[in-house]
Amino acid sequence: MPSFRAQLDITGLRAGQVPEAVMKSAIAAVGSGHNVEANQLDIVAGVPRITVRFTVEEAMYDDGNHQALRAAANMRHAVEEVAVVRRPLVLRLHRGKWVKV
Repeated sequence: MPSFRAQLDITGLRAGQVPEAVMKSAIAAVGSGHNVEANQLDIVAGVPRITVRFTVEEAMYDDGNHQALRAAANMRHAVEEVAVVRRPLVLRLHRGKWVKV
């Protein structure tokens, strides 16, 4: 099963939300359809970035990419309920390197 990463930059929290809700929402959204392998929070140039790593069952290479893009869109939608985000970035582990989908 191929491994993917969905990343979102978080530019702010919605009123009344706590920081922990961001990752919780992301994991729940991706985990509803895929196996979540790991998650992390990084600060990149002063901006928080969440990353959720997950696997996708696929019949063909492009099918896996489409499923990963849908998972990232679901993650963005869920996280936008609690935070302000930038467009997601989706990466696929291919021959030992993370490449943009």
